[in-house]
Amino acid sequence: MESESESGATADTPPLETLSFHGDEEIIEVVELDPGPPDPDDLAQEMEDVDFEEEEEEDGNEEGWVLEPQEGVVGSMEGPDDSEVTFALHSASVFCVSLDPKTNTLAVTGGEDDKAFVWRLSDGELLFECAGHKDSVTCAAFSHDSTLVATGDMSGLLKVWQVDTKEEVWSFEAGDLEWMEWHSRAPVLLAGTADGNTWMWKVPNGDCKTFQGPNCPATCGRVLPDGKRAVVGYEDGTIRVWDLKQGNSIHVLKGTEGHQGPLTCVATNQDGSLILTGSVDCQAKLVSATTGKVVGVFRPETVASQPNLGEGEESESNSVESLGFCSVMPLAAVGYLDGTLAIYDLSTQTLRHQCQHQSGIVQLLWEAGTAVVYTCSLDGIVRLWDARTGRLLTDYRGHTAEILDFALSKDASLVVTTSGDHKAKVFCVQRPDR
Repeated sequence: MESESESGATADTPPLETLSFHGDEEIIEVVELDPGPPDPDDLAQEMEDVDFEEEEEEDGNEEGWVLEPQEGVVGSMEGPDDSEVTFALHSASVFCVSLDPKTNTLAVTGGEDDKAFVWRLSDGELLFECAGHKDSVTCAAFSHDSTLVATGDMSGLLKVWQVDTKEEVWSFEAGDLEWMEWHSRAPVLLAGTADGNTWMWKVPNGDCKTFQGPNCPATCGRVLPDGKRAVVGYEDGTIRVWDLKQGNSIHVLKGTEGHQGPLTCVATNQDGSLILTGSVDCQAKLVSATTGKVVGVFRPETVASQPNLGEGEESESNSVESLGFCSVMPLAAVGYLDGTLAIYDLSTQTLRHQCQHQSGIVQLLWEAGTAVVYTCSLDGIVRLWDARTGRLLTDYRGHTAEILDFALSKDASLVVTTSGDHKAKVFCVQRPDR
């Protein structure tokens, strides 16, 4: 295993620059941040010696796996079904979904039934099953070029399949799986496990590197846009930024700089200069990826005034569940378990809007090129919010249980959801404001 280094910023760290924001709003205080444009991605070039031939996606049906159209859903959450397509081959809760990044025509879903399926969004047609898992499939994703699809289960068994041939090309058994993500430019897979390790494999030859964290689960992680670094959050509240080539930690945030509880989520802005981390301590921390310093801390007003629920309950009453950066305005969104969507202004580090849901937020996603935030929640509803005004634009219903994950197509025309009702659904997004 690679030895851990807790050194500070490297000698070639670019100088600090001031973020410039579009601003129709009054700026009270501008925080000095450091967008420093990343260098060319040498890691991806090193990894690209594994070639995968791209082929046109097959349109033919997989014999014996034709999904009949769903007439409707009846359950505890009664109401209209706004979805266009329902995928119903899972026999238990569906935990995860990912869309193929190249064409956005395929989805992969994984569930509590120990199964993962690759299927077509247009009609719910099954292309193939990712067979052989022995525990709930909690992670599933396509590689950057859509030629490979990876699935991971709670026991730590990871499998990779070649999409065009539908054949398994690689597998590995790690520790209990916490998260999994593909590199953005190369056939390289990263995963975090309950023993504190972050793993990185070149697929399919299996070359492996490990990044040893503290002796506690690596609960979330994200590859930075430059492809050379990854940020990983841990159960003890620490945050580490890793150099993927050298294998050492560039920055370590712990104690008061870190979180006071397990990390739940992490995000980066478009150029990778800023990192946003979330935790069960209800705080979201804004971190400079260049210096490793905390430059902002966000906490919703409702949390501070929340009454204690009793011994042993207070710590579980709320937490940050999801977060992300807007690509066109200096805004960040944070979703909380108590149903609060908080929109923060990064330039003034103030709360701009608070949008309330009927139940806890599971995940949020920003629409590319706009100030629209999509949320899914435990009440089974997808909502679209205008972050400039805090106004609810529209919502989509159809699930009869909580939504557990969702994905948004690149052109924001489709939302794909997974739920505790054993189904995945495709919703066509129609927005009157565009």
